[in-house]
Amino acid sequence: MVVAAVQGTLEERGPGYVVVAIGGLSLRLFAPNSTLAHLGPIGAPVRLLTYLLVREDALALYGFATADERALFEQLLTVSGVGPRGALALLSAMEVETLRQAIVAGDTTRLTLVPGIGKKTAERLALELRGKLGPRAVVAEPRDEMAADVAAALATMGFTPQQVQQALDAAASSPATTLEQRILAALEFLRRLGTRGARG
Repeated sequence: MVVAAVQGTLEERGPGYVVVAIGGLSLRLFAPNSTLAHLGPIGAPVRLLTYLLVREDALALYGFATADERALFEQLLTVSGVGPRGALALLSAMEVETLRQAIVAGDTTRLTLVPGIGKKTAERLALELRGKLGPRAVVAEPRDEMAADVAAALATMGFTPQQVQQALDAAASSPATTLEQRILAALEFLRRLGTRGARG
């Protein structure tokens, strides 16, 4: 039997998972942050598209707010070295279309900002999925080496992948020409947003 979706009442939510009550059953589903953000409060009705992962030692159910999220999750699992945890981390760090674009563009700088995704895995993502993500994936302009250095500096300061990406985009449009100026421009942008690194 293939479980395509579950519909019930949100009973519990936590980091990376939800529990949905369906009749007399309570199902635990792992989900990316993008899905969790769409859910209502405890007790609210919920419907999630699902993916059932079957292994010899376990069954795990994954839930998604949209068909696009689920489809990309399934595609990520086909890449060597990317398991469910890594796929969820990628979907949690970026919107679906942004993630598609990063993969198609071979933007390993952006991909390696995701916890658990190293350079080799990022390269495999681009190599194995570049031609499989469909016409909606638009190739982005390749990032320069300075952007990678700025990203590394911000990540060291404890900023999240989403914050780093926002700051990179802002710094790229600034008149800054040196690495120090780019970093300062990125930090100023984050300061205006009221964000601070984990070590800040």
